[in-house]
Parts: sequence; structure tokens; C-alpha cells
Amino acid sequence: MNGDTLYSIGDLARRTGLSVKTIRFYSDRGIVPPTDRSPAGYRRYDINAVARLELIRTLRELGLDLPTIRKVVERKAPLHEVAAAHAEALRVQIRTLNLRQAVLTAVARRGSTPEEIDLMHKLARLSEDERRRLIDDFLDAAFGDLGAQPAFAGIMRSMTPELPDDPEPEQVEAWVELAELTQAPEFRDVMRRLAEHHAAEWGAERAREGRVRPDVTAAVRHHVGPAVTAGIDPLSTDADPVVAAVISEYAHAFGRLDAEPGSGAEADAGRLLAQLEAVNDPRRERYLELLAVINGWQAPAGPAVEFDWCIQALRARARR
Repeated sequence: MNGDTLYSIGDLARRTGLSVKTIRFYSDRGIVPPTDRSPAGYRRYDINAVARLELIRTLRELGLDLPTIRKVVERKAPLHEVAAAHAEALRVQIRTLNLRQAVLTAVARRGSTPEEIDLMHKLARLSEDERRRLIDDFLDAAFGDLGAQPAFAGIMRSMTPELPDDPEPEQVEAWVELAELTQAPEFRDVMRRLAEHHAAEWGAERAREGRVRPDVTAAVRHHVGPAVTAGIDPLSTDADPVVAAVISEYAHAFGRLDAEPGSGAEADAGRLLAQLEAVNDPRRERYLELLAVINGWQAPAGPAVEFDWCIQALRARARR
């Protein structure tokens, strides 16, 4: 057939695989107008109608609406711009569906109440900016003006959850629990006291300089871990050398090198005990566990056993 050949609606249906009813629908709406009519009044179409119908079918399968398709086929809207806009719309829809699936899966697993389901759905639907504001509000309450110091700015970044666009159900569950936890005034108070204790111990000058703060947790693990493994009772005299070693490393780490041996041990023990009690709050540990789930990090190995041992030992010696 040459380029001047005209086709009936039936011919178009056979060539494109579309039904006669569908082609007539597009023709009635002017999206695929007939080129001519037969003497009997039947519509006739040229070869361009075949290409237009194939494009329309593709665009419809991709989910574009008829007004947009009309603009594309009539070249009133560039196809690449339409495709980009539609791809973005689909991305948002997919993210919404993924969140709904994750929420429903979490609800099924937890056996949530209607109130919990409503809260979970609301928190999961928050935009990235809304989630960021919620966490920023919590971190501001916990760190306040300390967040302007380089050392604390790094801590705040490391405590920021980043829920992915297509979260797993366990990430949604973790996000909901973490969001609830950050709104608890008692937990905010715990984190604020811990931040203030860190600032007081490390010193404003060194914090502003961005110097790396000593890791007290590592010191406790290093000295107390073997004692726990060996089954040493924290209240016994066998624990004295371990406690003394922890206190000594703590004092050296925070710059109290000029003190006479034993002269500041009692004060250092008191400060260390206060810090360990703050760090050892189970809510803080839970926050870090949830944060790891949300961000896809390795689960933290909290030194709870070593902390408990050291806290018992320090409290017992403070009463002597």
C-alpha cells in the first residue's frame, strides 16, 4: 500500500490491535481525526493514524490521561517534558504505596490498636522535610546552643534518622517508635543532661576547636570487659584494680594530669559515675537501636553489661 492509501476503522483495528470501539472513541474526541470520508459517510484514515494510535496506546499504558495525550500527539507539549513530569508523579505514587504496604505489614505483625494504626500512618506519611523538622526539634531540645560547636554538630548528625523512600516494614516500625520517643519530655531531659555533662567534662574551648572527645565507653569496655568475662564480683576487693584503672584512664582522658596520685580519685569517680548513669539509660540505647534499623546500619553493640558492672562497683565504693 502506498502513502495515499486510506483505511477504515476496521483496517486500523487489524493493524494496531485496538478494538473498533476504542478507535472510534479516540476519533470522536478528535485525538485521531479521520482524513476523509467514503461516499457512504464512513470515516477513512491515512497511515499517520496508525502511528498516532500506537503512540496513544503506549501513553495510555503508561498512565497518561487523555488531555495530556492530546497535547502530545498534537505537539502542543514536548513528549520528554510530559514523560519527566509523569515519571515524577509515578515516583511519588510508588513511594506512597510502599509506605502503605509497610504500615499494613507492620500493623499485621504488631496487632496494633486503631489509635496506634492512625499514629503509625500519620508518622509514616510525613514528608522528608516534616520528618527532618520533627528530629531537628528533638535535637535542638537535647543539645540547644551546644549544637553550634563542631564536636556536638557531629554527634547530632550521627543521631539523625534517614527513612528511605521505599522503607521496609521494620524501618517504618522503627521510625514510628523513634518519633514517639523523641516527643517524650523525660527522654529529652535525659539527652539534655547527658549533653551538658559531656560539655562540662570536655570543656567549651576544646569542643569549639572540634577536638575529638575521648571515648569513655571504650575505656570501660577495655578494663571491665575482661572482669565481666572472668566473673569478678563488682562489689568485691578483686574489682578494686579494675575500678582504679578505669578512673585513672578517665582522669587522663579529660586532662587532669597534674593531680597528685589519688588526690582527685574520689571526685573523678563521682563524675564518671554520673556520666555512666546518664549514658546507660535504656531509652538512649533504644534510640540508637532504632536509628540503626532506620538508617540500615549495623546494630550497635551496647556495653550495657560492662556499664552495669562499673556502675555497681562505683556506687559501692562511694558508700565505703
